Amino acid sequence: MTVGVCDASFTVHEGEIFVVMGLSGSGKSTLVRMLNRLIDPSAGEIIVNGSDIAAMSEKELMHFRRKHISMVFQSFALMPHLSVVQNAAFGLELDGVPAAQREERARAALAQVGLEARGDSYPNELSGGMQQRVGLARALANDPSILLMDEAFSALDPLIRTEMQDELVTLQEEQQRTVIFISHDLDEAMRIGDRIAIMEGGRVVQVGTPDEILNNPADDYVASFFRGVNVSNVLTAGDVAVREQVTTVERDGQIRSILQRIGKADRDYAYVLDRRKHFHGVVSAASLEEQVKSGKPELRHAFLPGIEPLKADTRIGEIIGAVAAAPCGLPVVDDDGRYLGVVSRALLLQALDRETAQDA
Repeated sequence: MTVGVCDASFTVHEGEIFVVMGLSGSGKSTLVRMLNRLIDPSAGEIIVNGSDIAAMSEKELMHFRRKHISMVFQSFALMPHLSVVQNAAFGLELDGVPAAQREERARAALAQVGLEARGDSYPNELSGGMQQRVGLARALANDPSILLMDEAFSALDPLIRTEMQDELVTLQEEQQRTVIFISHDLDEAMRIGDRIAIMEGGRVVQVGTPDEILNNPADDYVASFFRGVNVSNVLTAGDVAVREQVTTVERDGQIRSILQRIGKADRDYAYVLDRRKHFHGVVSAASLEEQVKSGKPELRHAFLPGIEPLKADTRIGEIIGAVAAAPCGLPVVDDDGRYLGVVSRALLLQALDRETAQDA
């Protein structure tokens, strides 16, 4: 007997993109096909909203598949004699949806993937990327809460593949489906996955966010996957920010005290916040001294111009230019503008050099 999947136990959160990856033969495609019982598990449970898919009758399973779950395969699996809109509506037709209603839903799904103008075309008139978009639209037409994608983009050219990844992430931001995405491509997993499960020999070796797995691999097998990975596409500003800089709450008449704090801490800059930790600006020893000499010192007039805070979820590959050009470390804030720390040139270089970062 060849074991396909063994002792695989994990939880997928509602509304996340959960990527399952591993080498060929690791069991990832077998795993995803068990989630909708294209392959029946020999033991175990598959629980969705309290219902065990593994225990459903054929009739119950058919109803569940049509109402709650759709799948996108690596092969486009389009029927050449049907138009694009007919292909997108095929699942609805099998479900007995009236013709006018299924065409309306199919065209709406095509619009979601940018193919609203190609509904009357045929598959052989479309590029590979467009054909895969039709396959995705066919899955979306059922309005599933769960979307299974088995190596869905691996047959596409690199540029089209990247476009489809962007398309999936955009759709996810708008609709918040639960997506289980099978991939053997680490860059793809890092780019789209909220969490990643690594499989080896039919077993789930580790589950975590890209950052968690990158920094704390469970074993040498997992570490080998991430060796040489471009961390600029994985780590964010929030991941590398530190709170070792001088911070102060904005109040009148405190310029001299800030100068003293900067001097004692052997720093050149201070980061000004309000009482709720919202970032307001950056001051330097030089800009504070200028205000003291002015005779009418005001802290807000000492703010350095052009210092824009970084959003915590910005990939560090996107902030290199800004950090390099700034006179000081750039502040990092959350979605509400609250200060999380500072990213300096030294921190950024350390983050980009994984060996240095691991030794530190």
